Amino acid sequence: MLQHLIDIFFPKVCYACNNLLHDNELYICTTCRHDLPVTNFHFNQDKTVENILYGRCQIEKATALLWFEKKGITQRLIHNLKYRGFEEIGQFLGDWLGNELHNCGHYNNVDAVIPVPLHKKKQRKRGYNQVSLFGQQIAKTLQAEFIEDVLIKTTNTNSQVHKNRISRWFNNPEVFKTKNIERIANKHILLVDDLVTTGATLESCILVLQKAPNVKISIATMAVAS
Repeated sequence: MLQHLIDIFFPKVCYACNNLLHDNELYICTTCRHDLPVTNFHFNQDKTVENILYGRCQIEKATALLWFEKKGITQRLIHNLKYRGFEEIGQFLGDWLGNELHNCGHYNNVDAVIPVPLHKKKQRKRGYNQVSLFGQQIAKTLQAEFIEDVLIKTTNTNSQVHKNRISRWFNNPEVFKTKNIERIANKHILLVDDLVTTGATLESCILVLQKAPNVKISIATMAVAS
């Protein structure tokens, strides 16, 4: 009875199209779920994400769950995740990708999952790191450790969303550092983020993390720019 009244006054809507959700739908309606542009990189061993970082840093494997296009369904989801407080979108995508990575078998030797961090001021303002629940769900499915206190962002950089690709290449200062880096020595780390475009942010993180002895790094993101 109480849940029925809540649904009347606060109806659950799809985070992608804002249409009402049916009882068997969670966060995203069935239509939008089917319309999401999945990449299937990890099943096909596609190297699209790896090629973005080719020659810049050493990685084991790399994948992304969805394609990202301007004004597309993936952009709406990530926008709602980052700027409208719908943190559960990250959990939904992390559960989805985590199960796929487990089923494809190529990521089951991951020891720990590390999210690309936000600067503490930006995280305080937003209230959460949009990648945290995404990473936690993947770590849970892969039975890996979730580590959020080794990789630290030291500089509060401006958003990269509205910058062109050339600007991003030249706007990649040393903004990350590590602490207690011995925690990841001799481990296979899965570095997770929301969106990969030029790979500049991931490259910065990888180069810092690779200061740990014998560390291996793979990448998984919610989306990759098409």
